[in-house]
Amino acid sequence: MASSIGQRLRLSIFGESHGEAIGCVLDGLPAGYAVDMDAVLVQMARRAPGRDKTATPRRESDQPRVLSGLLDGRTTGAPLCMVIQNENQHSGDYQNILSCPRPGHADYTAYAKYHGFQDARGGGHFSGRVTAALVAGGAIVLDALSRAGIDISTHIARCAGISDTPFALDDPAALAAQAEALVGKPEGFALLDTTVEEPMKAAIRAAGADGDSVGGILETAILGLPAGLGEPYFDSVESLLAHAAFSIPAVKGIEFGTGFGFADLRGSAANDAFRMDEVGRVVTRTNHNAGLNGGISNGMPVVFRTVVKPTPSIYKRQDTVDYVARKNATLSIQGRHDPCIVPRAAIVQTCTAALVVGDLMTTRYGTAWMERPTSYRREES
Repeated sequence: MASSIGQRLRLSIFGESHGEAIGCVLDGLPAGYAVDMDAVLVQMARRAPGRDKTATPRRESDQPRVLSGLLDGRTTGAPLCMVIQNENQHSGDYQNILSCPRPGHADYTAYAKYHGFQDARGGGHFSGRVTAALVAGGAIVLDALSRAGIDISTHIARCAGISDTPFALDDPAALAAQAEALVGKPEGFALLDTTVEEPMKAAIRAAGADGDSVGGILETAILGLPAGLGEPYFDSVESLLAHAAFSIPAVKGIEFGTGFGFADLRGSAANDAFRMDEVGRVVTRTNHNAGLNGGISNGMPVVFRTVVKPTPSIYKRQDTVDYVARKNATLSIQGRHDPCIVPRAAIVQTCTAALVVGDLMTTRYGTAWMERPTSYRREES
């Protein structure tokens, strides 16, 4: 089972939804780095469940407890291990899926791979609950990137058929302003146009009241990335971000910049013209290619979108099979489930992207970008 991501800055996650705890191990941090646990808690609150009727009523405190790698607020150089206790499980709600898998969920494929030895309660290791550990580790890297002048933010581009204002690919300055406005927002719906929040919530609640669920699109912007990160072909920035994005439960598609819209453009419209700015830096007039050429960053904002499918755990009766009895069956699930995971998944996508960017930075600059966040790039000149 591959539960790790990254090469030089590496995160491993562990645990199951209804086990004693979930957690992560973050390896590659330099010794002496000051970890801001308050910043971690801010991001944990953005993912936390039980806020309102647009999310599962399962409530968890989600307070990461550091077991190793941190002493007096600074890293020791050893792997940093954090655990998050599971406090509000209702395992009995999952008895009827032990042999009758939920359509669209990993119940059957987990059974096929692990031959019934997997922990099926609450989805086990496949549950979105485990993304809390991903956020805990990713939030540390996200804060480190911010200190180095690299900010990552995600908003709900579309949910339940209702759209937010998209990032402005034709105007990089406006795009940067949009993304920066999202960075300091508290937990809740991450939107550029706050007037669509209530209609979105109403649509999500309506689906939940009908025993159903809805999906959406998340859009992420990475600002301040230096030019020259990434490798051609197999370790391109797109390849690594896509690999990580598809590790988030329910993500089923991704596009960068103008993405599939390139199919309807001519090259003269698709290309981003290069210019020199007022301080002598290479910039582009537009950003259709999302700050990436040949798989390598060009210094402009990196923008990508993912599509998040509707939560597969719905209360409507569905056709399934009983793979123990070897017969067709119907299933009506119990338990507590999100009618839409898109709002809570926004910070998961942000922290996942942070892990990729942190690893790319460490590949090029070693740990200097964390140890000397305001001066590490002077060594290139």
